[in-house]
Amino acid sequence: MKCPKCRRYMQRIEYGGIEIDRCTHCYGMWFDNFELEKLQKISGSEIIDIGDAELGQEYSQKSRYFCPKCSPESLMQAETDERQAHIAYERCPNCQGVYFDAGEFRDYKELTLSEFFKSIFGKKR
Repeated sequence: MKCPKCRRYMQRIEYGGIEIDRCTHCYGMWFDNFELEKLQKISGSEIIDIGDAELGQEYSQKSRYFCPKCSPESLMQAETDERQAHIAYERCPNCQGVYFDAGEFRDYKELTLSEFFKSIFGKKR
């Protein structure tokens, strides 16, 4: 499978019995449907996000990319995390897989106290 951002090959890695795909160049990560939610609940799983967050931000500037599983049929859609609006990622509308740029999964796992309260008491958009 090739990375939807830099088009380099992705490597299968495993943590806590869950396999994901991580790019060998930009270190973005592909989560098949429900893998993100499962890994989010596992303590310490953020160590799989070994990429440079600044490089990840550079790659997140691209605007059109296709699902690495369904491509070229499925253009991925940008989404933001409900609890942490600064985290933007891409989801395939077809297979529901999710792509995080380098550094985004580490950030996703670090829900700050203020973000927690905003997610509970904040207004829904």
